[in-house]
Amino acid sequence: MNSIQKLREENSPFVQLLMLVFYAIIGLIAASAIGFGIVYLMYGADIFNNLDELMGTKPQYLPAQRIFLTAQQFGLFLFPALLLAKTEGQRLNVFYGFKKPELKSFFIVLLLMICSLPVMELIVNFNQKMVLPAQFKALEDWMKAAEEQGMETTKALLKMDNMGIFLLNIGMIALLPAVAEELMFRAGVQRILGRMFHNPHVAIWFSAFVFSAIHMQFYGFLPRLFLGAGFGYLYFWSGSLWYAIFGHFINNAYAVCAAWYMQKNNIPLSEADKTINVAWYGYIISAVMTFLLFQYFKKQTK
Repeated sequence: MNSIQKLREENSPFVQLLMLVFYAIIGLIAASAIGFGIVYLMYGADIFNNLDELMGTKPQYLPAQRIFLTAQQFGLFLFPALLLAKTEGQRLNVFYGFKKPELKSFFIVLLLMICSLPVMELIVNFNQKMVLPAQFKALEDWMKAAEEQGMETTKALLKMDNMGIFLLNIGMIALLPAVAEELMFRAGVQRILGRMFHNPHVAIWFSAFVFSAIHMQFYGFLPRLFLGAGFGYLYFWSGSLWYAIFGHFINNAYAVCAAWYMQKNNIPLSEADKTINVAWYGYIISAVMTFLLFQYFKKQTK
């Protein structure tokens, strides 16, 4: 028995949180530097004299936008989570929980994401109609302008005229964020907060709050908050991050596929902002089915 090496005790959750934040800052700086280096090689030094155009929606600069978004995912989310596990001296699958998933449970998550669409749309509509008090009008105007600019950039990136760009968007918008953000917020932040507060619900909702807030989209804050909490419970109940990654991927890939379908059928992307007419009982059915599927998933994976 003495020959068996004992596992090194983990650092305190407070120290882990500080390390995660430090790694995120360093990772973002390093990834941004690499991104700017690649853009420099692509466009030359003159492009940095007009950063507004570089960050705009002109087709010739969209590759630069994709490079910066990819660098952000790697530097701000993926590498910090990987470095934390490395610092603690543990294998990734053991430290964060990558238990072998079951096909049946994947199917439950797929049904869950489909059935929750109407109720999530209701939350989106409620969030978009929120109005701040009059004394915060300047802040509200700034948030609306930032939201509109972000939406224009998203629409530009979702313009896909060939299968290659479609697959690139699936990887960049759906797959990479699903892996990187779930590692950071569910496996990283939620795990640390769970150790800190000894309350899984506080850890799940707090990490979901941070997950939503860091996207800096006020008019999409509530739906992203509920999505983050949903992914958090999938992770907590199953002990496997694969289900949260899969649900996140389905959510993002749906947006990419919907944009692809609309363009193939000559439907303007601006039509995507319009609300789908759902009867009042449709939202109730969606909410009930979502709740029941969550409970069924909990029972199957516990």
